[in-house]
Amino acid sequence: MSIGETITALALFAVSAVVTPAPTAPAARAEWAWPLDPRPPVVRAFDPPDQPWLAGHRGVDLATRVDATVHTPTGGRISFTGTIAGRGVVVVAHANGLRSTFEPVRDAPPLGTAVSRSEPIGTVGAAAGHCAPATCLHWGVIRGRTYLDPLGLLGRAPIILLPLS
Repeated sequence: MSIGETITALALFAVSAVVTPAPTAPAARAEWAWPLDPRPPVVRAFDPPDQPWLAGHRGVDLATRVDATVHTPTGGRISFTGTIAGRGVVVVAHANGLRSTFEPVRDAPPLGTAVSRSEPIGTVGAAAGHCAPATCLHWGVIRGRTYLDPLGLLGRAPIILLPLS
C-alpha cells in the first residue's frame, strides 16, 4: 500500500467504525442509479474488513476513463469537496443519513449545492490510485459510521446467508 493509499485509508477510517452490506429493498433500487454512464464494469468489489481498523475495501472501484462525467446516484446535497491524499474527493449527503463518496473527482459543484439523481457532480481526475495504470472511480456509501456496499443500493450486492442462531 502506498503512502497516499495509507493516508486515504486513515482519513476514511476516521469516519468509519463498522462495515455492513447495504439494504436491497426494491424502493432503494428504484431510487439509486450508477454514477457512470454507460454502466461500468466493477474492477474491485466491496470487501469489508473483519474489524473496522483492518485493511479492506470500503466501496467499489468502477472502470472508467479520465474526464468521464460522474453523476450522483440519487438526490442529495454536496457536503464535501476537497483533496485527501492528493486525490479529489466529493461527498454527497443523501436522505436517511446516507453519504456517497467519490474519488478521484475534480470540477465538483460548490459545497451545499442540491443535486438530483443522475445529475453531474464532476469529472474523473487523473490521480494515480490502486487501479493504476488503468483509471477507476472509487464509490463508497456510508451511513453514520457504517460503510455499505453501494451495489446493494442498486440491487446488485451478493446475497449473504447468516445463521439463525
